[in-house]
Amino acid sequence: MNKIALPHDAFVFVGDGRKALFLRNEGDEKYANLVTERVLAGEDNPPSRDQGTDKPGRAFMGANSTARSAVEPTDWHEIEEHRFAERAAEALETIVRERAATAVVIAAPARTLADLRRCLHNDVKSKVLAEIDKDFTNLPIWDIEKHIVG
Repeated sequence: MNKIALPHDAFVFVGDGRKALFLRNEGDEKYANLVTERVLAGEDNPPSRDQGTDKPGRAFMGANSTARSAVEPTDWHEIEEHRFAERAAEALETIVRERAATAVVIAAPARTLADLRRCLHNDVKSKVLAEIDKDFTNLPIWDIEKHIVG
């Protein structure tokens, strides 16, 4: 992965479906210094098996048929991760607009990246320097800095 020249006051979003870090570069392009601006944590999101109580439903194939088919069970855990990504995108938009950020780097797992792309407005998307398909949410800031900036 190529290192990114991160301008002064640029933001780095690091998140997954449960936690989001909003970091700002207090340094410059040559000597980055990421500091935490905000942390967004989701509510407790237990596995789907702990959230659902019913077994999957069954569907008949037609009016005159006795054939049945199982219905895919609802994945409540995944739904909550999508909702969290929507809330994180709103928070990122607010920070970018309020702080007049000129550049943003997003680091998140593929599914979260897809949710963010879907949710972010074009004016915020235009400021994205890079998208990194990695989960850095549980790394210390200095380690995130080492992985992202040059």
